[in-house]
Amino acid sequence: MSASVWSNLFLACSRAVVKWNLSLPGSLFFLSRRTRLPYTQSAGKKDSPDLVSINEGELEEQFVRGHGPGGQATNKTSNCVVLKHIPSGIVVKCHQTRSVETNRKRARTIMQGKLDVFYKGKDSDIVKNKKEAEWRKQDKRKKAKDILEKKKQFKENLQTDSKQSEETDS
Repeated sequence: MSASVWSNLFLACSRAVVKWNLSLPGSLFFLSRRTRLPYTQSAGKKDSPDLVSINEGELEEQFVRGHGPGGQATNKTSNCVVLKHIPSGIVVKCHQTRSVETNRKRARTIMQGKLDVFYKGKDSDIVKNKKEAEWRKQDKRKKAKDILEKKKQFKENLQTDSKQSEETDS
């Protein structure tokens, strides 16, 4: 096995119990430590939505000098990636790391998300996920507000009960 396969195997072993299937040579599967149920390793994000594919011929890529904190390491090197999608006119600028390759990958991921929203609109998975997250946040705020209101009501009831008991005692 190559070094990268061994390192991936090591990372997988640290997260799960590894079992070799001896009937099929070279195969292995993983059992979750918590549940001992089999699970598969997936690359990328857990909820990777169906995004629009990018045609490299439609992209114009530039490398410009970065800016911001970091001194000479960021200000004098051309590691900021600017991607322009020619048909739609969408421009993405990525200067998240000092590595040009990492910035290129991240810029393409950002561009893919923006193109998905541009072409699909409200039907885009990204828009749906944002709306769902916003709804969950509002629901959480509403529940917290209700709990606070119940606590206030409870305190008021305790105070009125204690006043009534003092009046009956005297």
